[in-house]
Amino acid sequence: MCGIAGIVHTDGAPVPAAVLRRMSRALAHRGPDGEGECISGGIGLAHRRLAIIDLDTGAQPMQHGPLTIVFNGEIYNYLELRDELVRRGRRFRTRSDTEVILQLVEEFGDDAVRRLNGMFAFALVDHRRRRLLLARDHFGIKPLYLHESPGRILFASEIKALLAHPGVEVRPDIEGVRDYLTFQYVQGQDTMFAGIRALPPGSLRVVPLDGGPARTRRYWELDFRVDPGLVEARAVEQLDALLQDAVRLQLRSDVPVGAYLSGGTDSSLITALAAPLLAAPMDTFTGRFDEGPEFDESAHARAVAERYGTRLHVITPTEADFIEAMPRLVYHMDEPVAGPGLFPQYMVSGHAARHVKVVLGGQGGDEIFGGYARYLVAYLEQALKGAIFETNDEGEHIVSLGSIVPNLPALQQYGPMLQAFWREGLFGPMDARYFRLVDRSAGAHQLLSAEFRGGGCAQTRFERFQAVFNHPQTLSYVNKMTHYDLLTHLPALLQVEDRVTMAHGLESRVPLLDPRIAELVAGMPPALKFRGGELKHVLRRVIGNRLPASVLQRKDKMGFPVPLHLWARGRSRDFFADLLLSRRARERGITDPAEVERLIGSESAFGRGLWGLLNLELWHRSFFDADGALPGLRADHPSDHLPTASSAETIAPCH
Repeated sequence: MCGIAGIVHTDGAPVPAAVLRRMSRALAHRGPDGEGECISGGIGLAHRRLAIIDLDTGAQPMQHGPLTIVFNGEIYNYLELRDELVRRGRRFRTRSDTEVILQLVEEFGDDAVRRLNGMFAFALVDHRRRRLLLARDHFGIKPLYLHESPGRILFASEIKALLAHPGVEVRPDIEGVRDYLTFQYVQGQDTMFAGIRALPPGSLRVVPLDGGPARTRRYWELDFRVDPGLVEARAVEQLDALLQDAVRLQLRSDVPVGAYLSGGTDSSLITALAAPLLAAPMDTFTGRFDEGPEFDESAHARAVAERYGTRLHVITPTEADFIEAMPRLVYHMDEPVAGPGLFPQYMVSGHAARHVKVVLGGQGGDEIFGGYARYLVAYLEQALKGAIFETNDEGEHIVSLGSIVPNLPALQQYGPMLQAFWREGLFGPMDARYFRLVDRSAGAHQLLSAEFRGGGCAQTRFERFQAVFNHPQTLSYVNKMTHYDLLTHLPALLQVEDRVTMAHGLESRVPLLDPRIAELVAGMPPALKFRGGELKHVLRRVIGNRLPASVLQRKDKMGFPVPLHLWARGRSRDFFADLLLSRRARERGITDPAEVERLIGSESAFGRGLWGLLNLELWHRSFFDADGALPGLRADHPSDHLPTASSAETIAPCH
């Protein structure tokens, strides 16, 4: 796990060393164990290292023959790939997974990336073929951002490193802001910064170094074509084996490994599979708040920890921690993010980093296996529609009204969600109804100024949603919903996972996002995956008796709730008011100050309006205001006075 950055001038202009180093410095938190740069003419690569595998000889940039690479992530099957390459006559000078990538690409070309099982983002320069190859893992667990202009491409693990280049104009993308206020993430590969995009997950981008057109192509995409012969017993057996193997592979490390343990089924299962494979008791980490039982699920985490003999660390963030951490945390995130759970995740990660260097987590389970309550809400409406009108939009009865009833107690906590969903429409097309479930702007429009509300195009946002939701292979409702969330919602969660850990120099691994698991589940018949409307039906069959009954049967799924509404009405009211009602906030023209003031004193329990506005204001202050966190990373000179080529003399060449 590391941070990478680079400058490539396809017009041959020399790379200024001082600028490359400033970009690298913006990523220092990602790699406290080492740094390296290399420059050759118009190519400059930088790396910040968090040493996890091959602590002695794995430094980067790494070169092999005509290839030079900077790599962020881990290749979990690197030992198997290395053995295969040795059998083909190749010799290695390091024990690192980085060298495996280099030799694999030399052996198999671009198709080598298909063989990688891991989380990764890398930039590989082929000096002989005169091209740059950029790659990102299947789900986008590891980030890679691009800024392209005539004659130049910049790339980095975090947006702030791109902004540290004086040739990048730092300004918000207004449509990205509108996306955030609708979904609490930006759809597609756009970001909230103008001119900066993410390389899509599961993609390669080839950039000719001599100035030809760059090309991006997908090397992997989930195939939702159903295997009708896959019965439940065989599906459970195959999934069980893959889950065990994924955890086994992701325990590979030359440094201590721990796990997040929230008390939910996903993180609890990861702990249950991992702990018995370690020689010593595993360190596990959970968080809670003192403000009441509705903010504390540590009892469930403790039950799992006791069963598997782990050392459970319980972290209790405070209101004072929140006020102190938020400005720094928003800066680490690069962009505003979805929910307040970001804050306790950040605090738990900071504590975990004092005990281990790697943590396993359960991220991705809800998207892969269908674990969100909104899936059950959507199918409840479909079942009602089918029972009343004797119709079925899917063409087969995956969930009937009779079969779904036993699983409805899972919605006990979602009364407000059901009321809001059915307040505006009923029995509409599947895409329109699911859009209502993921649209978080309901109730937030009145917080915005009349001018801001009048801009943008809501229909365009819906059409972009439809383009993903109505994928031709996703015929069933459950596949449409999970596919959409995998491509849109999950990347936002993975951004959080990456930033809250890397802010502390901690590596996070997510075994449930092994692509083999995703491929198996995507091909399962929908009626098997969502039998009777039971959330995570197949995964629950795999779990069996591995978890305490109190965990497996719980109906109070929390998702790390934060007592934000209580703090806003108490001692933290001045914190919110000083930011959201300030002259600066008013002059941005986004919000209605009177409505914001009302919200500060009346935010509902677990509401996200106040959180969204707080993130947005702190984001503007961090990246766009003159006294924000960013100026210290930017050049002290205008972009037309860059350092000369001679400043590269102290950096090693890239070949």
